[in-house]
Amino acid sequence: MITDSQLYSLAIFLGSAAMMLIVLYHFLEVNSEEHAALANPKVATAKAKNKEVVN
Repeated sequence: MITDSQLYSLAIFLGSAAMMLIVLYHFLEVNSEEHAALANPKVATAKAKNKEVVN
């Protein structure tokens, strides 16, 4: 059976891991290309035009 101290340590570890994953997710979401395209439409339009020229 699991002891109270083991359960406490497991809860602290899993809670910390969950928070780190949430922070990582938000960091990646804010720095994604889609977010940058919504924030600055002129750059997104220029990138789309460049893709059309290349293709």
